[in-house]
Amino acid sequence: MKSKLLISLVITAGLLFTGCEYDNFEAPGAMLSGKVVYEGKAVGVRSNGPQLELWQDGFPLRSLIPVFINQDGTFSASLFDGKYKLVRKGDSPWLQQATDTIIVNVKGNTYLDVPVTPYFTITDESFQKSGNTVTARFAVNKIVENARVELVRLYLGKSILTDQVQRELRVDGNADNLVFGQQTVIAGEIPDNLKNLDYVFARLGVKSTSSGEYYYTPVQKVALK
Repeated sequence: MKSKLLISLVITAGLLFTGCEYDNFEAPGAMLSGKVVYEGKAVGVRSNGPQLELWQDGFPLRSLIPVFINQDGTFSASLFDGKYKLVRKGDSPWLQQATDTIIVNVKGNTYLDVPVTPYFTITDESFQKSGNTVTARFAVNKIVENARVELVRLYLGKSILTDQVQRELRVDGNADNLVFGQQTVIAGEIPDNLKNLDYVFARLGVKSTSSGEYYYTPVQKVALK
């Protein structure tokens, strides 16, 4: 009986000690935030698409910290103070550089712009509704000399998270006849499930043959009523 009581007390003490260890665990107190940019302008991406990676040397369990990029090009990660390696991953709408690692010293709230070179950009975009049609006007610009356009698309959706994966309408432009730097037009008929809304979200994307991801314009509201 005494033996069983002794074992019970030892187990209880162990659980209490473990609980204290969890209670005393230090949570990350620093924040790294910023945006992915080209010439100082944020690069639009697909939500839960392109990522950055953070690595910290000098620890027994060295593993990557994934950093997801928001659709407007911003990102954030809760970290401990320290020195990190930030890696710009491939299969993104930007050129894979020979050296894609940036050394970041995180101390408290730290801000960082991450420069990239997109294969293509879209500028001067505008969206206009006429009848049951939304017309997009824009220019596609070649940034990487040997890059080739695979697809140019107009997206309409009922959610601000509108992109290649999440959308109600996708309309392909004529990528073969693009003239870089000059106005291009894509028009799409508003789907029946969107016609009764007060507005829809519109966005454009351009994809290089060198990547599985699109460069996107910022999402814009288009009034339907």
